[in-house]
Amino acid sequence: MENKKINSIIEQIKALENELETEAHKEYEKFNCEISQKKEQLLEMYKSNKEGLFKYLATAPLSFMLTFPIVWSVLFPAFILDLFVTIYQAICFPIYKIPKVKRGEYIVIDRHRLGYLNIIEKANCMYCSYFNGLMGYVSEVAGRTEQFWCPIRHANMTKSIHSQYYNFLKYGDSKAYRKNLNKLREELEKLEN
Repeated sequence: MENKKINSIIEQIKALENELETEAHKEYEKFNCEISQKKEQLLEMYKSNKEGLFKYLATAPLSFMLTFPIVWSVLFPAFILDLFVTIYQAICFPIYKIPKVKRGEYIVIDRHRLGYLNIIEKANCMYCSYFNGLMGYVSEVAGRTEQFWCPIRHANMTKSIHSQYYNFLKYGDSKAYRKNLNKLREELEKLEN
């Protein structure tokens, strides 16, 4: 009984996610249309709303300036993580017959093109887009790996779950694990590339 209710809720969540994606896409299309029609007007507005680099630096709190090197120091390990995860899935996923995660669907860097951002704001937007996209990409690669090797839900709730988690088996259900492990692995093969 509980499984049916959980599956019903999962289906509702997926339907809502699809609806959200559709609405977000409509909004994006509307914005692109407005940009095409009012390009000169928007560029002028962006220019008037842009904060100059010197004013930005002069008004930035000292604590922001002091933490800047710490924030950016994480970028090098992120590049290493990106490289290793990409190599990992390039080698292992074909062996496991798991479709590869498309990195470009997670790491989207486009906000730096906004005309109202100064050079520092653009760099920060690129950093955040890369890093947060990388975390989503790594989470999806890890989620597919987890479904292949250990598709069992946790006993305790986790704050963040990946897209495959809802397919996992109940914690402590040894019979379902032995019975369904290969089936869950086969389901991975059917994921869209």
